[in-house]
Amino acid sequence: MTLQELTGTYNITGRNQDAETNIYKGILSLTIDNNNRIHAKWVINNNQEQIGYGFFKNDILVINFKYKSEDNKTYKGVVVYKCITKDLLDGFWSEKYGNPLFLGEECCFRVETQKELIN
Repeated sequence: MTLQELTGTYNITGRNQDAETNIYKGILSLTIDNNNRIHAKWVINNNQEQIGYGFFKNDILVINFKYKSEDNKTYKGVVVYKCITKDLLDGFWSEKYGNPLFLGEECCFRVETQKELIN
């Protein structure tokens, strides 16, 4: 798998980094910057935007991310995805101030584009 094959948009489902079963859904967009680094943008539950930058090697994608909460505090973390195929990413994540006893989880499924549907 190549870095370029990972670019695109994914539907995501995930579970937060806590003891509760707080499940979320959203969209993840992956692009490549001028330095061949991944640029990621998540939109969680249609209202929370997160951004991150990362790198890819041996079918593993690692992204450092950040976002501002409703109270205007900036939160940071890291997500690690195992790239099962170019259309399926299986990941886990942790935030700096998250519960250290738990990891968040996230699964990403590529959104088909109109061009892919025609072919």
